[in-house]
This record gives sequence, C-alpha cells and structure tokens, in this order.
Amino acid sequence: MANSLSDRELRARLHFWRAKGLGPGSLRRIVEHFGGAAAALEVSDNALLEAGLKCEGIAAYRSLPADAAEPDWRWLEASSQHHILTLEDDRYPALLKRIRTAPPLLFALGDPALLNDPQIGMVGSRNPTQGGKENARAFAAHLASNGLTVTSGLAVGIDAYSQEAALDAGGHTLSVVGNGLDIIYPLRNRKLAERIAAQGCIVSEFPIGTPAHPQHFPRRNRIISGMSFGVLVVEAALQSGTLVTARHAMEQGREVFAIPGSIHNPLARGCHHLIRQGAKLVETANDILEEIAPQLNVWLQQDKAASPAQGKLPLSGAEALQPIDTFDPEYAQVLDALGYEPLPIDRIILNTGLTAEEVSSILLMLELHGLVAACGGGHYMRLGSGNGN
Repeated sequence: MANSLSDRELRARLHFWRAKGLGPGSLRRIVEHFGGAAAALEVSDNALLEAGLKCEGIAAYRSLPADAAEPDWRWLEASSQHHILTLEDDRYPALLKRIRTAPPLLFALGDPALLNDPQIGMVGSRNPTQGGKENARAFAAHLASNGLTVTSGLAVGIDAYSQEAALDAGGHTLSVVGNGLDIIYPLRNRKLAERIAAQGCIVSEFPIGTPAHPQHFPRRNRIISGMSFGVLVVEAALQSGTLVTARHAMEQGREVFAIPGSIHNPLARGCHHLIRQGAKLVETANDILEEIAPQLNVWLQQDKAASPAQGKLPLSGAEALQPIDTFDPEYAQVLDALGYEPLPIDRIILNTGLTAEEVSSILLMLELHGLVAACGGGHYMRLGSGNGN
C-alpha cells in the first residue's frame, strides 16, 4: 500500500523537511502535536515552541518560500519509479522505522518493495587493496545468490564493487545516498546507479536538489545500518567513515561483521579494531549466513503472519522462496546425513559428497524452513522429519 496521506499533508511535511533547523525528531513532534504537518502550517511561533521546536528551527521554517517543496513534488510526479515514503507507508523499511532517528521521509528511485527484504550492509574503503576488491565481490555475490539484498552507499571502492557483484550474481542491491535523487554522486558510478535504479532501489532522506556534502554521509550511514540485519566491514582504516557506519550498527543493535587482514595492511586496522570491540570475525560469507539465520527465520514467520493472503516469502530470487517439497534432491541428501545430535559441517560434507559451498547454502535454507538448527561452532542438527509434508 502506498502513502495514504492526502496530497496536502505530504506537501506540508515536505515543506517542513526543507527547513535546515528541523530534524527527524522535530517533524515527528509536529505531526504528533498537531495531528499532522498541514495543521501546523497555520499555527503561531508560540504554538510551535509548545510543540517542542527550537527557535532556530522555527526561524528556518519561516524563511522558506511558500513553494519550497515544489521541486520534490515535480520529481514525484515525473515518473512511476519515483516515490516518497512516510513512516505510515507500508513500504517504509520496518527495521529502519524502529531506530530513534528514523527519517520521517524517504525519497526512493526504483522498486521500494525491496526496502523490506532482508539486507546486509556492506561498507569499506574508497581505495581498497586488490584483496579488498576481491573479498567485496566474493562476499556480495555469495550473499546475493543466497537471497540477501546487499545495501551500501554507492561510493567509489568497496561500496561499488559490492553492489555491482550483487547485481551480476542475479541478486538485489540498495543504495543509500547523501544527496537528492536528481543528482548522481559520484559521477563515475553513473552506470552502476542506473543499473541499481532499474534492478533495485536508491534511497535518500535529502530533498531533491540537495548536493552531496561530507556532513551528509554520517547521516546516510545510519540508514544503511538501520535497514540491515547486520553490517559487513570489508576494509577500513582506523580513521574512516566506515567505522561510523559500524558504530551506528552497534548502537542500533545490529550485527557487525569484519574481515581480518594482514597486520601490515593499514586498511585492515579498522577491521581489527572492530573485532576487538566485539564485531564478529568472518572468513567466509557462510559465517554471516550462519549468524543471521535465526533472525531470518523470525523475519519469515513475522512476514507470513503479517501478509498471509500474499503468501510472501523472505528471500527474493533464492531457493528459500520455494516450498520445501520442490527442492532439489541434494536437500534430502543433507537431511539424511543429519541426525538429532549436533554434527560438524565437515562431516556433513564428507557424508554427502557435496561441496562446502553447496552444503552451507542448503543448511541455511533448511534452517529457514525450521528443519535444521545451527548449534554453534559449525555444528548442525535435524529438527523435523525432512519430508516437507
């Protein structure tokens, strides 16, 4: 369901959102106090102060021309691929909505339905090593091929390598940017941005016409982590914006994963710092899949309960979308190899004759269907009959 707001209310919120002194909390207070932004357009400064706004925010709002939000409205009406989501919109990312600083408005270019798919944020250096590039591609391709949406910031470097690999693997990717959606930044990623808009979605909290600015990127980063089950840091220096995203993720209660590297690589130091702070060290994409499988299972159950008529299942384009009785024979092989006591994954590989990658992928899907449980330490056990009936 799209926005149920009236045009007048949406225009009013867009107008207030353009006042530089008003942030997410201010617009939320306006809507709650007055029952909507449209009603607040006619009130006095004293009434706005009583609603909790500060003098500088009120001054910024009063200085706006009457048609300040007209560029946003023209952009919205220009294409069916242009969307503006509010917190009341069913398409607004449910995970993002839970954070304290959730943006009250999200501009979206592409398919906003993807914003509620299970996501992993991938971030890292703008100047990665060759190994960092290869890791970004490999992790993103594997995660995307297993049905997870890769979310990043469209920046040069790890962001771009990750998002391109996700698309090449036939998966989905989302970009969160620090500028208005009528602007492509950086320009060198124009072709990638066009692919993402066509096959995924690009989102921003910044009004149309807003140029990219360094102070926008920390705000952008909280959205990347806020929409995701977890954030993977591929490579990062100790003093980098990547660590800002990781900090947001930790504060939001998200999983943080980091790939270790050489002690001589300055771009590994940020990852090592995060691991010392409690981030999970990962060596393969399967380490991430194993860690977040319980969250995905909860997500599946909640999603099925919320929309039983649609029968929506969790992982877009992956085998987890299929009924269990339509799975390939290899799934039965893995189930037959498992007992009701924990078994190490290397024994499962040996017993089935399948590759490590095949077994890891199958175990994840079986876990999502409630047939297998991860017991920690790379051990798995069977939970159900495994016949799918």
